[in-house]
Formats: sequence, C-alpha cells, structure tokens
Amino acid sequence: MTGWRALFYKEILRFWKVGFQTVAAPVLTAVLYLLIFGHVLQDHVKVYDRIGYTAFLVPGLVMMSVLQNAFANSSSSLVQSKIMGSLVFQLLTPLSHRAWFVAYVGSSVVRGLAVGLGVFIVTLGFAQPQFAAPLWILVFAVLGAALLGALGVIAGLWADKFDQMAAFQNFIIVPMTFLSGVFYSIGSLPPFWRAVSHFNPFFYMIDGFRYGFFGQSDASPWLSLAIVGSACLAVGALALRLLRIGYKIRS
Repeated sequence: MTGWRALFYKEILRFWKVGFQTVAAPVLTAVLYLLIFGHVLQDHVKVYDRIGYTAFLVPGLVMMSVLQNAFANSSSSLVQSKIMGSLVFQLLTPLSHRAWFVAYVGSSVVRGLAVGLGVFIVTLGFAQPQFAAPLWILVFAVLGAALLGALGVIAGLWADKFDQMAAFQNFIIVPMTFLSGVFYSIGSLPPFWRAVSHFNPFFYMIDGFRYGFFGQSDASPWLSLAIVGSACLAVGALALRLLRIGYKIRS
C-alpha cells in the first residue's frame, strides 16, 4: 500500500514544484477569457433566465480548466519520463499497474481541482456565485478530472515525443473542450450543430457541472452523469489494460 502513495506523492511534487507554470498560468488564462468574453458579450448574449452571461461563463471556465489540466498532468509526466529515460526506474519497482493508475490519475485529479478552485476564487470578483446543487458540482468535477487523467495516461503511453503529445492535445482535447458549451448554451445553436454537440462527452461534463451552480442545464443531469460515468469507466479500463501489458514502455 505504500508504493502507490510514494508515486502519487512524487507526481504531486512534480507539478507543485513548478506551480507558477502548472497552476498559476492556467488560472490567468481562464481569467483573461472571462475578461474578454464577459466584457464584450455581457449585454449581448442571453442564456438562462435571471442569469447574466458572465455568471454563466464562470462554471464553464472552471470546468474547462479542470479538464485540460487533469489531462496535461498525467500525459506530460509519462511522456517526459519516457524521453528522459527515468521511466525505467519505475519499471524496476514492484508496483502493479493498478498502483500506477491510481497515482497518475489521482495526481491529475488533484491538479485539475487545484486549478479549478483557483479559477473559481479569482472569478468571485466578477460574478456572484450560486450553488443550487453543490453535490453535483463535486461529482462532475471529480469524474471529469478522473476521466481526463485516465485519457492523459493513454495519450502519454501512446506518444513517443512532445510533438505527438501536443498534436493529441491541440487537435482532440482543446477542440472538444471549446465546442462543449463553455462559452455558449447549445440551445442557441442550429438544430444540426445542437445534435452534433450531444455526441461530445465534454458537453455532458460541463453541462452537468453548470447544473450544480444554477439548477438549469441543456441536458438532464442524470443523463450527463450516466454518460460521464460510463465514459470514465471505459477510458479507465483501457488505461489499466495498457498499463498492465506495458504498452510502449516495456520494449
């Protein structure tokens, strides 16, 4: 039981030692999005009744930060270890694939939640927070961070260099995040694009998370929970299997 804790602690220290880059920088980026979009569109975009656009934007930015940083944590750690050659020292330990999974995904959840909390605290000065269903906020934040942390493990195992990792993030993670309703309600989209959005699992993570704040959402929170939970189990199972067979790390 001590092995996974040591690896988990090492992963926490890894991103915390460069906290200005891994925590403070994403918080600043989210605040810049809020300043630009909130200032420009506050009086022009109407989403939910009695909810201003800036207030609507805050949960989306918080969840976007959680997801992107959870993915970046596990993926960058594995790729960096493979390139530097330090991964072999972990392979020499008696740690099981489950211990690796818990450590990498667990540290990703911690980093994602830390960045999300930082974004939320900074944005308190821009919009009055609401907490219609706090439990939903916690559930979707943890599930979303775990899902992206597991996806980061898969991407980190697959990638052999930073270029591949950047391509995975820039062409898959970022577009799916931006097209998930962070900056808009999908109810305002044309029917075709609204239907397409329902095939994006990131939409359900952000929509369910937003429901915890306002008690309103574009989809049923129970449907969002079922889809996000199922996706988390599927991606987690795939990541566990790749770790068990040593995909691209034992050859």
